[in-house]
Amino acid sequence: QVQLVESGGGLVQAGGSLRLSCAVSGRIFSIGVMAWYRQAPGKQRELVAGITRSGRTNYADSVKGRFTISRDNAEMYLQMNTLKPEDTAVYYCNAVSLDSGTEYWGQGAQVTVSS
Repeated sequence: QVQLVESGGGLVQAGGSLRLSCAVSGRIFSIGVMAWYRQAPGKQRELVAGITRSGRTNYADSVKGRFTISRDNAEMYLQMNTLKPEDTAVYYCNAVSLDSGTEYWGQGAQVTVSS
């Protein structure tokens, strides 16, 4: 089993920055790809950024150049700069097990960007 716990959400003005963290515990060695997703009110959950074990990254077009994903052994991060009101959402940490393909999710962290 893998447990994921997000932290670092909050309220920020447009143009500001926030850093989300995702603490990983349990079968850390079994984790392959990790990612950040977000879900705004009334919208479907969408991929924000992903990162492989080797550090290869990919980003949604809407956050390229503003967000940076990173990870180390036991945590994953999302540095969010130049935030916009449309970035307001609940942000979820996601991890996929290498051996079983099982997906794990955190409980979510609210990010609110005021205009």
